[in-house]
Amino acid sequence: MSESIKASVENSELSTEAKQMLVDAGSSSRDVSMKAQAALAEGITEALRDVHSPKAKAQNFSQAQAGPIREGVLDGDIISDIYVTEDFTETTDMRIPLDLLSPGTEKEHIAYVIPDHGKIPMRRVEADYIQLNTYPIGSSIDCTRRFLKNARFDVLRRMIEVLNMSFVKKNNDDGWQTLLSAAFGRGILAFDSDAAAGQFTPKLTSLMKTVMRRNGGGNSTSTNRRRLTDLYVSPEAFEDMSTWGASLVSDDIRSQIQRSEEGAIRGLYGVNYHDLDEFGVGQEYQLYYTDTLSGSLAASDEELVIGLDLTQPDKSFIHPVSEEIDITEDENLHRQGLVGFYGSYESGWAVLDVRYILAGSF
Repeated sequence: MSESIKASVENSELSTEAKQMLVDAGSSSRDVSMKAQAALAEGITEALRDVHSPKAKAQNFSQAQAGPIREGVLDGDIISDIYVTEDFTETTDMRIPLDLLSPGTEKEHIAYVIPDHGKIPMRRVEADYIQLNTYPIGSSIDCTRRFLKNARFDVLRRMIEVLNMSFVKKNNDDGWQTLLSAAFGRGILAFDSDAAAGQFTPKLTSLMKTVMRRNGGGNSTSTNRRRLTDLYVSPEAFEDMSTWGASLVSDDIRSQIQRSEEGAIRGLYGVNYHDLDEFGVGQEYQLYYTDTLSGSLAASDEELVIGLDLTQPDKSFIHPVSEEIDITEDENLHRQGLVGFYGSYESGWAVLDVRYILAGSF
């Protein structure tokens, strides 16, 4: 029966079997309700594993046409394009040998790993390996029982979306906090000393490319030398780019910027630009860097920029998963007239080599 719920979520169509399951879940009979809720929990587990499982491809939950009126705006995924998910669900050995990452450079590796839930990512250096850590992440959701009794699939679908996005938000924050900690811990900051305060310039990109290369190890002919491929900036920095004049860039560059899709400019100066709402003055990730980590920007600079080398993300940006997501019905809510689900999975975040990341400011 759980398969009918998973299929309904994926296809946005409520099958007869799934409709009856919703009606039963909203039943005043505790036995009938809990049996149906258990089947619903299995279906939700399967649907969410398609998003969070290391064995499955990510997919989006599209919004039902007749959703709740007071609908919140949910956070989107801003981390999975950076990290590579590694499956550790069938092993307890979560060590990564350094000589498999870059032979001959083991002593140069500095890694950052979140040691446990809610902890600040820590510098991790072992003799010849990196020990990955995972920790449980949990969430829950509930609704009034009458919604399911009336076969309100739009409500159930929204519950699944909100439950999923609570995990997405946690992953975003933990993944980016690990990146920011690694950038801070590296102790290198690139900046354009000729630019006005708060003005994002093409020169900063050029400087960050050079700094990444100069501090990436190897020499001019090294095959695995670090290089800047992606820059993460604020929406305000994107607006600066759209106003770059002829004194800063060529007409071809300005045309490329104007034609770019919203939120991303690809291949400009050989770099992909991404704007994140969490970056910028007073925003969440910049505050984490400056306040929580006590990181500094260059004198008079206002905003943080993070540059990455994503040519080989499996050599530095790792998202280990040691336990797949599992959703369970909440048996304690029925007497309150509610239907609820809770669940968790176990994962972690690690930057294996800080030479793949660089901080900048403007």
